[in-house]
Amino acid sequence: MINCNNSYKRIFKRFDEDRDGKLSPSELCHFLETIGELQLPMEEARELMDPNGDGLLGLEEFVGWMEREVKLGDEERKIKELREAFRMYTMEGSECITPKSLKRMLSTLGESTSLEDCCVMIGEFDVNKDGVPSFDEFKLMML
Repeated sequence: MINCNNSYKRIFKRFDEDRDGKLSPSELCHFLETIGELQLPMEEARELMDPNGDGLLGLEEFVGWMEREVKLGDEERKIKELREAFRMYTMEGSECITPKSLKRMLSTLGESTSLEDCCVMIGEFDVNKDGVPSFDEFKLMML
């Protein structure tokens, strides 16, 4: 397994063009452009990445930012996958799982289940007890 910290150090060194151990605003800008993240104004990006406010980004700050970004990316990927799974359990155009849509999906998966059993299953994770779990309720159940 690759040590992420070493990978981040190599990336940092690659963009630390003057080799002073800090990324200047222009070096940071070059890094963000390279990875396609220059969607924020430069000042906002620096504030997000530079917690000590010295205008330069040290290795520790850079590694901390990279680790937060990777974690955020993993969370976004999980949410996207959950949304895709949720859509499989809903009827087209619906924003919730109904007993009928759950029965249909379970049937597709090869399970024969009654509508009554589907109501019971839904009741187990229907937090607001409206009889039709939303994506947020589905997400709580899955995570």
